[in-house]
Amino acid sequence: MIDIRFGPQVCGQLTSGATREWLVTDGLGGYATGTVSGLRTRRYHGLLVVSGDTPASRRVGLVSLDPAVLFPSGARVRLGAHEWASGDVDPRGFELLERFDLADGVPRWRWRIGDVVIERELAMTHGRSGVAVVHRLVTGGPVRLDLAAACTWRDAHGERRADGPALRVEPVAGGAVVEGAFRLAGPDWVPEGQWWLGAHHREEAARGLHPEDDLWYAGRFSGPLERPGDTVSVRAWAGDLAAEPPAATEVVTAARRRNRRVVAAARPADSVAATLTLAADAFVVGTDRGPDVVAGYPWFGAWSRDTMISYEGLFLCTGRADEGRELLRSYAGTLSEGMLANTADTGRVEYNTVDGTLWFLHAVSRHVTVTGDTDLGEELLPALRGVVDAHLAGTRFGIAVDPVDCLLTQGAPETALTWMDARVYGVPVTPRTGKPVEVNALWINGLAGLAELTELAGQDATGLYRLHDRAVAAFRERFPAPTGWLYDVVDAPAPAYPLGGAAYHDDDLLRPNQLLAWSLPYAPLEPDEPALRRVGAGLLTPLGPRSLSPDSPEFVGRHRGGPAERDGAYHQGTVWPWLLGPYVDACRRGKMPVDDLFVGIESHLTEYGLGSVSETADGLAPHAATGCPFQAWSVAELLRVRRKIR
Repeated sequence: MIDIRFGPQVCGQLTSGATREWLVTDGLGGYATGTVSGLRTRRYHGLLVVSGDTPASRRVGLVSLDPAVLFPSGARVRLGAHEWASGDVDPRGFELLERFDLADGVPRWRWRIGDVVIERELAMTHGRSGVAVVHRLVTGGPVRLDLAAACTWRDAHGERRADGPALRVEPVAGGAVVEGAFRLAGPDWVPEGQWWLGAHHREEAARGLHPEDDLWYAGRFSGPLERPGDTVSVRAWAGDLAAEPPAATEVVTAARRRNRRVVAAARPADSVAATLTLAADAFVVGTDRGPDVVAGYPWFGAWSRDTMISYEGLFLCTGRADEGRELLRSYAGTLSEGMLANTADTGRVEYNTVDGTLWFLHAVSRHVTVTGDTDLGEELLPALRGVVDAHLAGTRFGIAVDPVDCLLTQGAPETALTWMDARVYGVPVTPRTGKPVEVNALWINGLAGLAELTELAGQDATGLYRLHDRAVAAFRERFPAPTGWLYDVVDAPAPAYPLGGAAYHDDDLLRPNQLLAWSLPYAPLEPDEPALRRVGAGLLTPLGPRSLSPDSPEFVGRHRGGPAERDGAYHQGTVWPWLLGPYVDACRRGKMPVDDLFVGIESHLTEYGLGSVSETADGLAPHAATGCPFQAWSVAELLRVRRKIR
């Protein structure tokens, strides 16, 4: 894997150490996450964040475990870091960090206090909600180490305040149980019980959200570090509180061993692929319903569109085809009226995408093509044919096949059904009603893939091919625009038109959605080098394509500010790294060079979410990363296209 290691010039400064984030996951949707400096900058940061009934229903438990070194002289040096509502940062333990590294997916900090060096490692138990934190004396000593446990028990999206009830902390052997929800265990537990008021989260403030939280100082652990190699460890876990997990050092060793196995199973070609393979592992989670995909950490849950776009990269490029097969079967069971369920972060099952189902057709086709698993193709064939039949008949939100040209149209008032689905005050920013270019590329791709699956099952695919050919012919006639690229939407309702004017128009804004018309396995168009060069010139950045060209009057170059500002910019110029996948595929099919397209995004692996790829970035230079630091489809698409060309 790539070397992720920082010295004091990064660790010891808030401008650098607090903007790089690490992530460790438990395979269930829970996690531990924070910054290189140790400063908590988000409400989501914590050492034990527990997944609930769905991957999105998470609760923060153990917030921090603040070390303090006690010397024989009586001197006491605090190594933690907190920012407060007053603006103070206290303590400032990051100023004593001499190194942070991420080795085999395990974060490790090293503090130096003169000749005393103390190291911390942190890992989670895979398949169980629990974290282990190990502190080891590297040089110097003897000293004593205190570990102050700051706790809460709240929804990960919210905060807890001191004007509510204090946390219930019940003593048990070797530690305490907090709120009856999670247990702490370590040496020499001393209960405390007081509020730490006004913990400030600077990233939440920057995102226009409430930035303060109150923390409950539940107590502290303490242990001696007399000679190099001695350790003081703490474990925290949820679930079955009576069943203790393995020793903390064993948890760390097991995590490293498992992470190496995950990488080796994918047989990566180079260190970047190895890093992306381990990043991909974080998004594949086990649930009561079988495997699922977390769209992004630290705040997203499972979304069907994200899952299906990510499918090939997360499962087929990482040696997880068996899990993928189980996932596809599970998702097929959610089909209703020809639409795939979209289980949003609320946990509610909704049917509100036009493209999620089409990406599902693509994922099944790719699974069968890559693995040769024709049995699954035959098993799912009736459900997939049902998708086409429902679209021909018409389904929710005006989604239907136009009988004239066999293209797919969609849209209903106040809906945004494509991946560009942001809303501001309930109003879609880019509704894209009509016939979007990528939706119809996916429709055509899906018809061809389904026809192939039908033939593999020994059944007649004549009708599917006839429908496919009519749609391709219409696509080739309708979507090329005089601008030299493709229309983003055709037959879009005109927002306003004079008496006698046209009720519909074709939208020629330069957007990246058209890339799918050249990139998919059964794309309706052969790559057009002049058109691709125009798209690249207008949209490409070091982290991937923008969602809108900068010369558009509606372009927004910074994905910043409060929720309304960010949602307004989300698809109006913001960069989306996942789109590098379709761009690379289109260029590769057009015999255009692609190797130099990865320089910026590979460097990004050490800039924001360590070892991973962000959800978004600013449309204007220097294209600073925004959104979720760890995003499934960003990782999956980079992994997929790099695997194909290297």
